[in-house]
Amino acid sequence: MKKFQLVLLVFIAIAIATLVSLMGSITTYETIASARQKEGKSVKLYVHLDHSQPMEYNPSRDPNFFTFYAADTLGNKTKVVCNFEKPIDFEKSDAIVITGSMHGQEFDIKNRDGILLKCPSKYKDDPAMAKKGLDQN
Repeated sequence: MKKFQLVLLVFIAIAIATLVSLMGSITTYETIASARQKEGKSVKLYVHLDHSQPMEYNPSRDPNFFTFYAADTLGNKTKVVCNFEKPIDFEKSDAIVITGSMHGQEFDIKNRDGILLKCPSKYKDDPAMAKKGLDQN
């Protein structure tokens, strides 16, 4: 076997090993209904804050306990229990990505890394600014 063929074979093997290792870290978003079917297993949900239900956060009683209600894009709702402080500007977030597990009818998030707030668009309320932003590109 020629030296070039051997180097090419090693390169292909490394590329395949890299792709296989990356496939293990790919995660998909679940719905609340599918998370209920996977009770106790860690899942990632893309949800919106349900403003019709109250949030509970009382830092003087327990600064590491925060609950809110969330709805997914299909309209399913669940109570979310966080074992950490309420994030700053939580109410202003457009969407929320939460990572945790379902336990009964509640979704539990164990640590601060389990919640990612998606900020609203800065052009959402002003179409003129949106057009100006597009014209600059």
